[in-house]
Amino acid sequence: MKEKIKEKLKLVPNLPGSYQMLDSNNNIIYVGKAKNLKRRLSSYFNREHTGKTKMLVSNICDFTYIVATSETEAFLIEINLIKKYKPKYNIMLMDDKSYPYIEYISKPYPRLKISRYLNIKKKDNKMLFGPYPNAYAARRIVNLLNRLYPLKKCEGMPRNVCLYYHIGECLGYCSKELDLGKVKEMETEILSFLKGNDKILKDKIIKKMQEYSDNLNFEKAKELKDELDYISVIVEKQKIDLNDLVDRDVFGYYYKDGMMSVNTFYVRNGKLVGNKNNIYNINDEALDALEYYIAEFYLKHEVPKEILVQDNINLELLSNVVKSNFIAPIKGIKKSLVDMAVMNAKINYENKYKMISLDEERTLGANEELRNILGIPKLTRIDIFDNSNLFGTFSVSGMVVFINGKPSKSEYRKYKILVDKNDDYHMMQEVIYRRYERALMENQILPDLIIVDGGITQIHAAKETLKDIGADICVVGLKKDDHHKTNILIGKDEEEIPLDMSSPLFHYLTRMQDEVHRFTINYHRQIRSKGQIASILDEVPGIGPKRRKELIKKYGSVKKITEASLDELSNYIPRDVASNLKDYLNTLKKGVNDENN
Repeated sequence: MKEKIKEKLKLVPNLPGSYQMLDSNNNIIYVGKAKNLKRRLSSYFNREHTGKTKMLVSNICDFTYIVATSETEAFLIEINLIKKYKPKYNIMLMDDKSYPYIEYISKPYPRLKISRYLNIKKKDNKMLFGPYPNAYAARRIVNLLNRLYPLKKCEGMPRNVCLYYHIGECLGYCSKELDLGKVKEMETEILSFLKGNDKILKDKIIKKMQEYSDNLNFEKAKELKDELDYISVIVEKQKIDLNDLVDRDVFGYYYKDGMMSVNTFYVRNGKLVGNKNNIYNINDEALDALEYYIAEFYLKHEVPKEILVQDNINLELLSNVVKSNFIAPIKGIKKSLVDMAVMNAKINYENKYKMISLDEERTLGANEELRNILGIPKLTRIDIFDNSNLFGTFSVSGMVVFINGKPSKSEYRKYKILVDKNDDYHMMQEVIYRRYERALMENQILPDLIIVDGGITQIHAAKETLKDIGADICVVGLKKDDHHKTNILIGKDEEEIPLDMSSPLFHYLTRMQDEVHRFTINYHRQIRSKGQIASILDEVPGIGPKRRKELIKKYGSVKKITEASLDELSNYIPRDVASNLKDYLNTLKKGVNDENN
């Protein structure tokens, strides 16, 4: 334990509060809360940790804390500090997406629309129904209600009634001659449906279907029949056996090995309208992490009248912060709902990690198969290279690294090629020399295998350069067929090894090839966009520093120079030089178009 921290811990009071962990630059990297600051802070430094908590503790160089009068106050301080500093080790919701609501606006005229509220504020003349995790269902319901009821559909207040009025789908709100009785009746039916009475809408659809059939408009009748079937399906899916119509959310969580899965059910008007599941790493106690999760959740979602949770959660704390009625049911249908949420959280956790385990098993198997094929003693680290250029300009190379079958992005490297050569052989020679000559000088870890995204030419360039600098590393290549599909591995003795395109090894190599190509192409595009005007002008004979400076000052971008006419460019540079510049830019433009195609 660091002496500075050890001494500070002696002074921490046994009181509630919020604590802040600091790194070597005095930046806040984690914020937490505690009923007892001394006990909680000591727990970080007097026992072994694993996973992300171990990583967090290894980066802690100091801590500060704020004493609070209660755990609730400490929780509020924690939330505010996390929002302000966004510490790298604090949990956050996996996405900031808010689910859609159906919004009914009663005045100045009745309307329905889809709304997404990050901060819910109930306003006069507006009612929210939802949330709807299935955005398609929400839109389909709104479209159907607009079709069945004469709500206002156009924007603004036109001087004359529009087409919707003439086809009977609007009451003519802009005419100011409304039948208020009809408006009230329509509003009552719509709100009744949105609150859970699906019979009223089904009866309306059946009546409308009969009207269409009587008028021999069977196509319209069929469309409504499809809507009736859809309403029946979603209503049937959403039904649960609650006797009230209270809006409530239900939380269930499952924790294992530093990971927490949280499942949330949305129950609206006695119907389960959907759920949301998140899985994330945590650095603190599971219940503390869950409390923060729920508090942050309601910064982005409507707060219902009632929230059901497991019985080990601090109900008073959450009620004070979220301003809702938190209940931990011990029996009955509400307890069954919480149990179902917990079951879903556990299943989601297990399914995710089964997929991860399966993927790891396949990857490790493919890695072992590659080692056996190449006959090398071990295969832990692989460096993969790719080159990119555009007609010899903006030449770059990229290197990505896979360790134990997984990309190690902190090890990725970019290289801007310096040699004035327009061929893969010399580009490969340069990047291999720069990468491994430095690695040898600095005693860095060398790879067990180098893969070049190319054929014999690139392999020879890599091998010769490695031999010159005294590095003994196995080099192989990936060869494409006439359809630009990689189907052959060129082995360490330069033999061609066909790849089964359905095998895990093929997918493993393709994954590495795609990753290095993506990384290199992105860098190539950056080079083209950053300062490329100066690079391009340097390539044109007759344009020296003075003329280049004048052109950059006048035009400022390649696009504007390209759009300039020959006569206009001739005002700043000689006409023959201007002609060469235009020809060069046209060649580049054609090359970019060919690349994009």
